[in-house]
Amino acid sequence: MAYDVELADRIRDAVEGEPGVVEKRMFGGLAFLVDGSLAVSASGRGGMLLRVRPDEPGSIADDPRVEPFVMRGRAMAGWLHVPAEVVADDDALRRCVAEGVATARSVAGS
Repeated sequence: MAYDVELADRIRDAVEGEPGVVEKRMFGGLAFLVDGSLAVSASGRGGMLLRVRPDEPGSIADDPRVEPFVMRGRAMAGWLHVPAEVVADDDALRRCVAEGVATARSVAGS
């Protein structure tokens, strides 16, 4: 499955003006990195891959449609798979993207 181009465009709009953001094709999707650290991606599996604080994933993790991101059968701490319908609303998308950017910045700055 290819990544959702419309979702990628919406993510691009949400990160516009953020310093240090670079787009890069990764893992079959389109990733948005902040100072070299992956923040959010339009996933090649559909929906969005979102970086969150492993110990404090935020309220997005409370949505029953959101799941831990699984790679090679293993749930990856600090990563969520967010289905497209969860971020269909622009405010929800912007909140998620802001969380991913803030988390990536905290990792890149350490």
